[in-house]
Amino acid sequence: MSEWNIAELIWSSVVLGIGATFVMDCWAWFLQRYFAVKSLNYALVGRWLLCAMQGDFKATPIVHRKVQKFEVAIGWSVHYVIGIVLAMLFFFSFSQTGLHSPQLLPALLFGVISVALPFFIMQPALGLGVAANKTLQPNLMRLKSLMAHTSFGVGLYISAQCLVWLN
Repeated sequence: MSEWNIAELIWSSVVLGIGATFVMDCWAWFLQRYFAVKSLNYALVGRWLLCAMQGDFKATPIVHRKVQKFEVAIGWSVHYVIGIVLAMLFFFSFSQTGLHSPQLLPALLFGVISVALPFFIMQPALGLGVAANKTLQPNLMRLKSLMAHTSFGVGLYISAQCLVWLN
């Protein structure tokens, strides 16, 4: 096992996070384009963050709140930053040697586990309830979240393979 320095750890996390998030977004685009399955509008994440920074923590669903300046750019940026942070957690959870010989199962498992974030943090924060229980079709929303985060796991694996190829 080679020693890793902090620059390599950060670089690896950025590559894995951006790559995995991009794969997740490609999956969402594919579902929307060919099956008319809508994904999360990341502008809502930006709106929520901007409202929270202004001290606005109303229980009102985020879709009913006033549109905020720069919410789209902020929402998409946060989406990718979260992907990088998750990649860093994956990196430390499955050891540094996992990047030298990536395996699909740990990446998929991590992707599935990461669905806890939208279920217990983002969906309640957006006014959708825990695991989307306040939506019209909670089971469909849960399935979409699970599929999105599973695709994130696939993206982690693909990105780790790319890192091996680059090194």
